[in-house]
Amino acid sequence: MYLPDEIDQARILITVKAYPKPSHKYSELVCTAGLLEGEKWVRIYPVLFRFLMDNDKYPKYSWINLDIVRSDVDFRPESYKPKLGLDEKFILERTLGTKNSWAARRQFILNDVFYSMKELLQLAHGEGKKSLATVKPKEILGFYIEETDREWKESWQNTTIQAGFSDLGSNGDAEERELIRKVPYNYYYRFITEGDDNPRRLKIEDWEIGALFWNCLKITRGDEKAANDLVKKKYFDEFVNKKDLHFFLGTTLEFHRRRTVNPFMIIGVFYPPITKQTQMQLVTS
Repeated sequence: MYLPDEIDQARILITVKAYPKPSHKYSELVCTAGLLEGEKWVRIYPVLFRFLMDNDKYPKYSWINLDIVRSDVDFRPESYKPKLGLDEKFILERTLGTKNSWAARRQFILNDVFYSMKELLQLAHGEGKKSLATVKPKEILGFYIEETDREWKESWQNTTIQAGFSDLGSNGDAEERELIRKVPYNYYYRFITEGDDNPRRLKIEDWEIGALFWNCLKITRGDEKAANDLVKKKYFDEFVNKKDLHFFLGTTLEFHRRRTVNPFMIIGVFYPPITKQTQMQLVTS
């Protein structure tokens, strides 16, 4: 067994927050993932992140504490849900900073890194059904931007979300908000890994890149091409050429269940600065 079916006071270092998506059952949800006690991957779903009270919101690389139980609708071993569902209380402990070239984050994130997609896919399709991992690409071959649907599917359009904050520690008043905007572009990295010259082209589903697009759109006063040029400048020019880039990969439930050749997508990026040790590794590799 990967981990117990029920974990009380689970202490998790949050490394992943995917871009929120509408849900008929829960209105709007975000998939969150991280390292239990800084070691083993766990996925937490559902979480109504935008409706958490300000004191309960957690940035990436924060330690949080909550009770979790294994998901009863997801076969992937890392998948859990808050024990009390959307009523579960998330306790924020502290956030790891970026001093000393992200040393506090590196000590946990880089403990278990895959250098071969071939190896990771074997584990995903094997008995263990591994569905979350940190991967170090050998070479980034490209960064791609493709236009996609500009709105959520029709059944979600013109929808407002109503959240009763009594479950989240407020005075019980319900608040109504518009559905989060859909990013009208998809973003992809194309890369290869060690011992595997088969190029992989994976979609990036990180909340960070979606938020970046909207911020860049403000900067460029609504010019989407200019906004995407800024997105590419950060994710390709900066991250690829100036950072020690790693990917957080996760499978989609549907594609993993279907046993598709590659059920993974990029659910987050880890981009600490390049250190002298990193440079030495690049020279000797």
